[in-house]
Amino acid sequence: MYKQGKLILMHILLAALVSGCWSSREIEDLALYAGLALDSGQPAPTEKNFEAKGATYSKQNKVMVTIQVVPAKSVGDKEEKKQHEAKMPYFNISGSGDSILEIFRQFSIRRDRPIIGHHLKVIVISADLLKKQSIRQLTDFVLRDNDIRPSTMVYISEGPARETLVSGNPGEVPAFHILGMLRNRSRTGKVLQAVTLSRLDGLMHARKSFALQNLVTGGGETELSGAGVIKGSTGQWIGTLSQEDAQCLSWLEKEGGKGVIKTWDEDNEPLTFEIKSMKSKLVSHVEGEKISFQVSLATKGHLIEVWNKQTVPAADNYVKKTEQLIEEKLDKMMRTLIRKLQSDYKADVAGFGNRLAIEHPAVWKTVKDNWDEVFSGTEIEFRYDVNITDFGSFTEEEG
Repeated sequence: MYKQGKLILMHILLAALVSGCWSSREIEDLALYAGLALDSGQPAPTEKNFEAKGATYSKQNKVMVTIQVVPAKSVGDKEEKKQHEAKMPYFNISGSGDSILEIFRQFSIRRDRPIIGHHLKVIVISADLLKKQSIRQLTDFVLRDNDIRPSTMVYISEGPARETLVSGNPGEVPAFHILGMLRNRSRTGKVLQAVTLSRLDGLMHARKSFALQNLVTGGGETELSGAGVIKGSTGQWIGTLSQEDAQCLSWLEKEGGKGVIKTWDEDNEPLTFEIKSMKSKLVSHVEGEKISFQVSLATKGHLIEVWNKQTVPAADNYVKKTEQLIEEKLDKMMRTLIRKLQSDYKADVAGFGNRLAIEHPAVWKTVKDNWDEVFSGTEIEFRYDVNITDFGSFTEEEG
């Protein structure tokens, strides 16, 4: 009887353990937001309607917060749900104020489900807002909130950030789409290494200038286009880098070994070099108080597209001439980037300071607090090695 009672008690305990978490909440009862957009403060249209009817509270409109909730709330039977999600599998809600947490709590008196940030994927901040507020102020709450993962990606938007969370493609969730675009780094160097919340926190604490991937919208689509420059000393947006600038930045940081370099031949016809490998080496030199750098770039690839049909790609003299043209275009691209960083923005977002800190730590200690200004006056020398390995597949036309 004792053994039998012990067995029954064990079965009761096992049944209690496998019945589920006692404090769990069904996903249908939660509003999981996957995207967060921050814009300059102004009441959203719905808020204006509320305020006109006396629904107000004490605040300053410093920031507009838009969250993207996914999946959209289930409606009706399965077939009806499929039709609903095919049209729009998400919904966006916006609010304004001077505290992101307080705005989130305001959403709680407008929705029937509490919002949860466990599955936040992307944060997009408008450049216009970052002219007025520092990125430290704007991310203070999300860095403190334990619900939000440190792997969340951070972007900047040239236009309204909330527009990046709108898609013209039925069935597409913009936050997931933006995150998925990072996979194309295997195709082009114009997609920069993602800046996560954890990495952003380190950059802000070090007061280092850095670049965030820029997003632009148009025609219901979103494109990764260049980068926004954040000044380390202020944490504010100071300018934009073009797509080619972003590509050069990737090469300098050894992050973008793919993509193309397009130039024009002596007849002004385009020719395109497809990069198969891009190796970069950055070396710092210190002579007295003079700091300089040497950048070496070696690339191999295919001459994949030639519009001028009067040329013979396989000829030795043509190969050397074309390699020279590609090298000249590469040099022009790199010098354009460096001019912007040293003269226009006075901000090192390409890792020159990191290299100096590794190779000359004693010197770095004396200049790190004023590095952006010191960097703007350093001399940078470039060396290139362009190697066309083949010409793709082609056939010669018969005469």
